[in-house]
Amino acid sequence: MEAQDLTADLLFVVSTDRGAGPLAGLAAACRRRGARWACFFTNDGVKLLAEEGVRAAMQGAAREVACEHSWERFMGGTACPVELGSQTDHSALVARAARVVSL
Repeated sequence: MEAQDLTADLLFVVSTDRGAGPLAGLAAACRRRGARWACFFTNDGVKLLAEEGVRAAMQGAAREVACEHSWERFMGGTACPVELGSQTDHSALVARAARVVSL
């Protein structure tokens, strides 16, 4: 089995619930350009994953991860629509990204 390429041109770290608009615009720009991108949601930024528009904007992301601790804190027992991970996953995503954009 071939190893999956987990590198990304851009990593968006979403740490606020006020980042929906910028995230949607940046994700659309990545799709238009053909850039490989990923998202890590943490703090109250995980709340954005409850918004249908944000989930739609994530179409095409190489990887989408929500901090498990933040998800539990802000979203309780609700099922998470993306992969749950840890700050270790965040560090790995940062290490593999050419650029990091914090929202």
